[in-house]
Amino acid sequence: MDSAAASADGGAFLEFVDYAISMLSSSSSGGNGDESPGAGPAPARPPWGWAVAQVLKSCCAYSSGVTAAILLSDLFQSWTEQRKSLTAKRKVELTNLLKTRNRRRRLPNTITIDSIHEKNFLSPKSVLEAVVIDVFVIPGTNIYMLTLGDMWSTSTIDLYLHRRYYNYIGQHDVLKKGREVMLTGCCLRTAMEGSGHARILPTEYMVMLLDEEEDEDAMLLAAQFCTYSFSSMMLDENRNNISYSFYARIEKIESLEPFGSTERKQIVLVDNDDAKIKFVLWGEQVLLANLLSVGSMLALDRPFIANYVHNNHEESQELCLEYGSATQVYLVPIAQQEEQVLLTPTQIRSQGSRLSCVPSDHMTSQVTLPRDLHGSVDFSKYPFRVYVSDLHDKMVGVSLFGMVTSVCKASTSGTYFYLEIEDATGVVLMKLNFIGLWSLGRVGVGHMVYMSGLTCTLSSTNKLEVAWTEKEPGSLFVNISLLPALLNSTCLHNLSLLSDLPHSTNRTHICHVRLDHIDVNSLKVLLFHNLCGCVVSDQSGGLQCSFCKCTCHISGCTHGFQLHLTIADDSEKVFAWCIGQTAVEFLQISPDEYMELPEDERAMYLYTLQNENFTVTIANTSQRIEAYIEGEKFLPVWEITRAQKCE
Repeated sequence: MDSAAASADGGAFLEFVDYAISMLSSSSSGGNGDESPGAGPAPARPPWGWAVAQVLKSCCAYSSGVTAAILLSDLFQSWTEQRKSLTAKRKVELTNLLKTRNRRRRLPNTITIDSIHEKNFLSPKSVLEAVVIDVFVIPGTNIYMLTLGDMWSTSTIDLYLHRRYYNYIGQHDVLKKGREVMLTGCCLRTAMEGSGHARILPTEYMVMLLDEEEDEDAMLLAAQFCTYSFSSMMLDENRNNISYSFYARIEKIESLEPFGSTERKQIVLVDNDDAKIKFVLWGEQVLLANLLSVGSMLALDRPFIANYVHNNHEESQELCLEYGSATQVYLVPIAQQEEQVLLTPTQIRSQGSRLSCVPSDHMTSQVTLPRDLHGSVDFSKYPFRVYVSDLHDKMVGVSLFGMVTSVCKASTSGTYFYLEIEDATGVVLMKLNFIGLWSLGRVGVGHMVYMSGLTCTLSSTNKLEVAWTEKEPGSLFVNISLLPALLNSTCLHNLSLLSDLPHSTNRTHICHVRLDHIDVNSLKVLLFHNLCGCVVSDQSGGLQCSFCKCTCHISGCTHGFQLHLTIADDSEKVFAWCIGQTAVEFLQISPDEYMELPEDERAMYLYTLQNENFTVTIANTSQRIEAYIEGEKFLPVWEITRAQKCE
């Protein structure tokens, strides 16, 4: 399969992604790159999934449309920020402080100190991986400050230390010059608010990194964290009168169903006796999970011991750990393992055809990728597109781009759905896991989607199983066919004639059309579920969504149009359908306003709309199986997923 065929399903959108990657690769080919903690030199070619996600991020930020210049500028800024190198002086200084540097992965939300100063902004969800360069007290006060540096920045920044960490300076001598720390939940005190330079305000969410190869750290772990195991905890109400400390491996990090409006996450820990317990984070504490990684060792000092609360909000007899007011967290990061991955013939050919501007020494037939504890290879940094035919056992962090051929709920109850995606090389069925209800909006057959964070495993019957879990690090789902920006971004689409549609059914088309015909009998006003955009029916037990199979409240539903119409251009006429906001764009009236019109005026109103001009996004829905739209088996083949009136 040549490169043209490989991108046929994505059209101009994927062609632009490839062009942007080649530009970034060319701009960075002359430098040496930077170093991330144990990750080696930064790659000369951006990861394909990263580039797609950045383009989609810009499309969502500029819903009215983007230009190639805007996209390339945003991409270049983000890519440059990732590759920033240290000056030789700063790198030598920090390397001397870090006597050993475990080969570990840079965390997904990590930002640099230089970027904080440049943007004068720090998001609470961001992660700062830093080194303590100095510890000092503000003169005339008892307020401790830390001066922090990182391995990607030329500048430093001061942090007001939260008082829960004061005991770890001096007496315990853990928090000292040269100590690696990770922080999140931070806010910035800008220079305009008093001091002459920006400082980070106190945060409760800081983790101190330990190195088992360092004598002092090894002694701390042996003296403080080897006394208790999970099975030694007291079961009675006096259990929190004992200062327990535990040392365990992080087996799993997962989101829980919210407790009311309070977000929850749990970290499953396994100690040396193979006993398991859940470390539960509540509300703002879930930010702490951003600092942790599966496989790393967690040292928990004085956790609060509580009864585990299940998703049904009932307290059980099972014990769990919580992040209490006196709890301290240390982390021994897992050493990163790597594996050489051979490129497929398609990727090698596309590498040559699309990167002609990149020096030949960047051409390669294999890529080094990190491997997790279970032997799965992480493809989140893979420099090329992964196709359905490339999927195999022990893959994580996989990104896919393709057309939806089927979507349905796994069972009437539960939170699992099945989604089938097709690209130029094949079809794959995947399982979607949600924390609560469906949260991806409307997804229909024929829609073009991008997904990241997929995992591939073999079942007990040696069948490949592909899964996607909501809210996991790296998980993303974007329905490209519904993006408003796609209509007005000429760099991301090529205009199609309606006569072209039958010859290219596996992609989303953008067309300039006029409204040729519409009548009263082709228009229905129905009740739609807000979460998924599908029809809600009135069953004996109340309202039920035809897709989610859940009981709906009227407050979670909206009246909307289902419309059949004929559109035309100079080449052809096409019978199509649309629903919801797209139908409103054509009709230029809300469902409530339309229903208020007398019946004899409705036909007259619809007649006045003919010959209006629109730019539309069109998808082929001929492979529909399930009936999530009223009278779906009688719907036309072509669905108009977005429409915009031409002025």
